[in-house]
Amino acid sequence: MAETCDFLATKRYAVVSGGNKGIGLEICKQLASKGVMVVLTARDEKRGFQALDKLKESGLSHNLVFHQLDVANPISVASLAIFLNTQFGKLDILVNNAAVAGANINYEILTTAVEKSSDWPLGEEVWNEIITSETYYMVQDCLKTNYYGMKAMVEALLPLLNLYDSARIVNVSSNLGVLEV
Repeated sequence: MAETCDFLATKRYAVVSGGNKGIGLEICKQLASKGVMVVLTARDEKRGFQALDKLKESGLSHNLVFHQLDVANPISVASLAIFLNTQFGKLDILVNNAAVAGANINYEILTTAVEKSSDWPLGEEVWNEIITSETYYMVQDCLKTNYYGMKAMVEALLPLLNLYDSARIVNVSSNLGVLEV
């Protein structure tokens, strides 16, 4: 029994929002490979399970679980908090990675511009080509997800994070998340 208690005391737990692709998927992979139990989350359940299967092919299945999460939905965030409390009773690492662009992006032009540009950030004329359209509702969704969603995650999970002195919150951002007035 003492061995089990020691193991639970040293096991680390992480949540990665938007863990089904890109940077989030790689963060899940790296944390799981270091022995951290990772809760990979995604809005789309099918894509989340596909990402989980991809990582399990790498031999990381014992350190990964999936939980559906839409950071812009308070019920979904609360459901995750209840799941974490019930399953693990604590949280060591919160990675807020889920985000939306808030505009329609031409990713082909963006990729080419980033690869060819020696200047960063890109100039306004380049961004005018990259952003193909932007509406009030897209911007509203961007704020709801990128700001209020992240805020809701921290508020909901802070009680679990506060159980240990070494807990960490990591907020991932990109140039697409920069708001200008």
